[in-house]
Amino acid sequence: MADTITIIDDRTGKKVTVAITGGTFPSSALRELDPNLFLYDPAFLSTASCASAITYLDGDAGILRYRGYPIEQLAEHSTFLEVAYLLLNGELPTGDQLSKWTHDVTHHTMIHENMRKRFVDGFHYDAHPMGMFVSATAALGTFYDDAKDIFDKQSFDKQVLRLIAKVPTIAAMCYRFSEGLPFVLPNNSMPYAQNFLNMMFRIGEDHAIDPVLARAMDILFILHADHEQNCGTTTMRVVSSANSDPYTSTAAAASALYGPLHGGANEAVVRMLSEIGSIENVPSFIEGVKNGSGRLMGFGHRVYKNFDPRARIIKQTAYDVFEVTGKNPLLDIALKLEEVALEDDYFVKRKLYPNVDFYSGLIYQALGFPVDMFTVLFAIPRTVGWLAHMEELLGDKEQKISRPRQWYIGPDERDYTAINKR
Repeated sequence: MADTITIIDDRTGKKVTVAITGGTFPSSALRELDPNLFLYDPAFLSTASCASAITYLDGDAGILRYRGYPIEQLAEHSTFLEVAYLLLNGELPTGDQLSKWTHDVTHHTMIHENMRKRFVDGFHYDAHPMGMFVSATAALGTFYDDAKDIFDKQSFDKQVLRLIAKVPTIAAMCYRFSEGLPFVLPNNSMPYAQNFLNMMFRIGEDHAIDPVLARAMDILFILHADHEQNCGTTTMRVVSSANSDPYTSTAAAASALYGPLHGGANEAVVRMLSEIGSIENVPSFIEGVKNGSGRLMGFGHRVYKNFDPRARIIKQTAYDVFEVTGKNPLLDIALKLEEVALEDDYFVKRKLYPNVDFYSGLIYQALGFPVDMFTVLFAIPRTVGWLAHMEELLGDKEQKISRPRQWYIGPDERDYTAINKR
């Protein structure tokens, strides 16, 4: 017997039965009952706006898969560029495909000199790197005449390649500008993550990137590459539905990520740990959270009601990084906070477990990134996921320009009153 759901309109007695597929049923059932009937769903908590084959997420079970592959396996065995190929093409690449893809990305890392010399100089000296990143990403599309040819696959693929190759260059450029440092050009002899770290932190000719740190950066990129229909990805799809070019759409998605409720969580964790100050203050901080006088950042998730699988990977990566850089002094506070919270019924009952942001900020700090760069570091790998979703949307015949409905709660019709009579 097929799974179905029957909806009855108690006003008229009319009923509609529709199939349930994959835990969803079509909203057209409501329109069959009454064309003027709409579902009120603030923040889309119960609404599936698309059908996607990119990322599978089971929050109750703590499962995250890219194109069917468990995130744990990809983080252990893959490189970021291999995962990027997977997200964009649906399958892991062969050796030859990966070699060509890596070569193509590596040799598109340069950005136009006008961007580097003129555009960036227009920002205030203390401009936030993420604001610069958003603006520069949107501006990048103006350098390519074919940017808007989104239904020409060859052209679209070229824009995807350019964006993935150039966002680390843009990110490093924004950082170096904010620090008053000269720009470092991409080094195409280096792998993706190592090249990014080199552009960020290179000072002298003898500057070298420790392979452990480069691998940690690569893993962090893998873990942040996609995460289903979050705020930024939804923004990417909404803007893309208007047939905007990939650069503008990516900038819009990055703008959503810029918001502190979305991309700023790991920054908030670092600030929280700094404010706690020492292990001895953890119990009183926990009590304050329970009493409503504080917030426990980096615990719990909108989707996950179990351990965030990415958090376990990042925790181990943190130890690997600290072996090279020395331990972040906030680590002991973080470990104690995790220990106390996971043993407290208050947090256990609410299923508040560490998420990906709890340890990632500590790694970023250890690598030398200032807090203002944390969201930019999120945007670099997420660009891959955004572009995969844009391509999927453009090929989905059921999709149209996004146009949610509203529940109007304003005044009924009323006549205009002259200003001297108000």
